[in-house]
Amino acid sequence: MGAVRDGGADIGMAGKRILLLSVPAGAGHVRVADAIQACASIDPCVAGAVHLDAMAFAAPRLRKVYTNHYIALVRHAPQLWSRLYRMSNEAAPEGWINRLRRRVERRACRRLVEHVTALAPDAIVCTHFQPAEILARQVAAGALRCPLWVQVTDFDLHRMWVHPHVAGYFAPNEEVAFRMRQAGIAQDRIHVTGIPVMPGFARTHESGMCARALGLDPARPIFLLMGGGAGLGGLSAVARRLLEIPADFQLIALAGRNAAELAALHVLAAQYPGRLAPQGYTDQVERLMACADLAITKPGGSTSAECLAMGLPMIVNSPIPGQEDSNANFLLEQGAALKATDLAALEYRVRYLLAHPAALAQMRERARALGRPQAARQVLGAVLGQLASEHAGV
Repeated sequence: MGAVRDGGADIGMAGKRILLLSVPAGAGHVRVADAIQACASIDPCVAGAVHLDAMAFAAPRLRKVYTNHYIALVRHAPQLWSRLYRMSNEAAPEGWINRLRRRVERRACRRLVEHVTALAPDAIVCTHFQPAEILARQVAAGALRCPLWVQVTDFDLHRMWVHPHVAGYFAPNEEVAFRMRQAGIAQDRIHVTGIPVMPGFARTHESGMCARALGLDPARPIFLLMGGGAGLGGLSAVARRLLEIPADFQLIALAGRNAAELAALHVLAAQYPGRLAPQGYTDQVERLMACADLAITKPGGSTSAECLAMGLPMIVNSPIPGQEDSNANFLLEQGAALKATDLAALEYRVRYLLAHPAALAQMRERARALGRPQAARQVLGAVLGQLASEHAGV
């Protein structure tokens, strides 16, 4: 079974088994792994792609630290999280804190190591640093022989993502690749692919059709609101503030699985007929983005990559200190986004863009230039390309 990779060479080998490992510390790590898995599922050179939550195989206490406690910390004590993020990035890799942490995690993750060994994949891609570190040590000990890859999921590089004995790294942009080289990663192990997005974001969607499916007028501006955040308030409160602006635009408000906010949005929509389209959970966010002129969202790595893949400019709000601050800075520096720190700032920026459509058009061009809708395909191509080289005895 063979297929042509990005470089144009037929790898000419039997189907390979790819293991993807993520951690549900926020949705981004999971979403990126899902994107790579979706790409692998349609590749004839992949016999199977399995995506696992690494924390499902960890001791309960460690699982709570990386999931529940992390989410609670960034929501309720963001400044404390900022301090921890900075301190852990600056800590010496072989200092006593990291040695103690690794000892605890090694014991707590024995089931993960055993399960990965039993699966015997041909290659592993980690979208979170924790399983990457655990498995890199298995590679060093000779207990894991398949190549281990790491996909960075934000426009930043934290020290805890960098480990020896990793076959290769996937960088979101050239700056992160530079930081990788500064951290001692060899140039030939770094691939600048972007952050993988689901295949739907790489397809062309007719914006007018997507708008009409929501009951919206494609001839009028459409803004997509994807969350309030701690700095702005609840979704319905943000939507109300925006709809009070005396301008002719429409608003899509994505409440996800928040039933209370969705109900409040439906009440609000009745007060602003023809202007608000409330949306619950959807697995076709790309269709909402396709008909939007602007996204108002938190700057998560995965969400930002999805907007860029669709050429959708952003107003970013309430970034998590640390990684999301870096995401916001990248988007602002590149001219693809503006930033709002409170409701007044958000209203001002929306009013500004409505009054200056050329500025919004310029942001759209910058977003489109930064987009990497084929990132997942490039990641898979690099992984399979290395396996092909090994198969050929190169």
